[in-house]
Amino acid sequence: MHPILFRIPMPGWDLPIFGKVDSIPIYSYGVMLGLSLVVGWYLTLGLAKRDGLPRDTMANNYVITAISAVLGSRVLYVITDPGKFQSFGDFFSFRTGGLVAYGGFLGGYLASWAYLRWKKLRLLPWADVAVPSLASGLFVTRIGCYLYGCDFGRPLGEGAPGWLKTAGTFPHWPAGFVPEGEGSPAWIQHVNDGLVDAGADSSLPVHPTQIYESLVGLGLLVILLLARRRQRFRGQIFLYFTFGYAVCRFLLELVRADKERGVVPIHGSGQWLVAGALALFALGLTRILAVIERVALRRALSVLAFAPAVAAFFLYRPGAFVEAEIVSLSTSQFIALLTGLAAAAAFAVFHKAALAHPESAMALALPGGPATEVAVPEPGRVPRASDRDARVAARTRARIEAARALPPPEDEVAPKDEAIAPKDEEIAPKDEEIAPKDEEVAPKDEEVAPEVSAPAEPPPGPPEPAPHAGPTPKRKRRHKRRG
Repeated sequence: MHPILFRIPMPGWDLPIFGKVDSIPIYSYGVMLGLSLVVGWYLTLGLAKRDGLPRDTMANNYVITAISAVLGSRVLYVITDPGKFQSFGDFFSFRTGGLVAYGGFLGGYLASWAYLRWKKLRLLPWADVAVPSLASGLFVTRIGCYLYGCDFGRPLGEGAPGWLKTAGTFPHWPAGFVPEGEGSPAWIQHVNDGLVDAGADSSLPVHPTQIYESLVGLGLLVILLLARRRQRFRGQIFLYFTFGYAVCRFLLELVRADKERGVVPIHGSGQWLVAGALALFALGLTRILAVIERVALRRALSVLAFAPAVAAFFLYRPGAFVEAEIVSLSTSQFIALLTGLAAAAAFAVFHKAALAHPESAMALALPGGPATEVAVPEPGRVPRASDRDARVAARTRARIEAARALPPPEDEVAPKDEAIAPKDEEIAPKDEEIAPKDEEVAPKDEEVAPEVSAPAEPPPGPPEPAPHAGPTPKRKRRHKRRG
């Protein structure tokens, strides 16, 4: 375990609030939290650009959502474990963890809803591009939880593999290594519960639930990115993540043992409480499996969805002369059950609407654009052609592109030609109205005709010169003078 990655040396200043500071520890959980935010930034904005969402608005929304998610996760942690906070400054001490994932999801959801409502944008297109970053965040931040040792699981059995026992053993840190305690959270809890001695070097081998949830985040990330290629309606990717994480988180809580999770006043026999909750999840999964068009495959998966509920019923069944195990739902289990069932119900409604109106189901409805504006699919995301009639509705984007390329049908063009015909008839009277004007001009031409029929005599011009008969009188006088 490495709760502190490294320390930054300081000159030993004596600060009013922090006291003497010789070094600044850089905690592994804080580094992983920051890394998850950076990865989520590039992942979310890249997907938003592919879907045709405005980049600047999505960038601002991501910052608001990220800050609200961190604060929301901290608030839910304070609600579930208020004894750890002695002052207001403890609320902002994130270096040792203390963040509940569901608080971050709810905080980020409400903040993004408020911001996008102000910008007059739909929430679901944003949610589809944002939830992959939540999955990547689970993958990265849970590694930080593992390095610190929080969020650990129940002790492993004797028959557990050796590598799993090694991964689930948390050490006893030396005094002063971290200001929060002398050992890992698992070691401290085991000492307080009397499971190990105070001088033990490590805790009991426990389930490394941090690694389990990190793998859940990685698996959800792969599923969500693959599901985008066959997306049929806005909100589908978001609902996939909401339901999938709800089921996985409910199951993970069954093997977690840290007392900081908090519980709700809902308890009962594990045979009925856990099995009943898993049966409700199975019913919700049958709604989501409606996207599978192969009837035989869909029915087989719907039957297998009830297998965990049946297994839990027999696993929690008490033996002979043994009292039934009483279990309580944790805060995260209760929220997971509510959000998972709500996501399944919403999925059924949206999927039915997408089958009836496939083009509008994928509309972005950006400000200033048509209500049915649809993002152009990526080259690699165009669904393949189907060989069954039932798959026509599933290939939404291919149908949209094909409809754009085809000319309008003839039955739509005919009314337009009929509508033009009256205009031609209206023009005919105008030609008839012009005819009388031509007739009126004709008499004028006849009246002018007699005057123009005989050519007019040319006007009298200058008299033609007489033949030359000698010098002019003036010339004669000149001759006389010379003579």
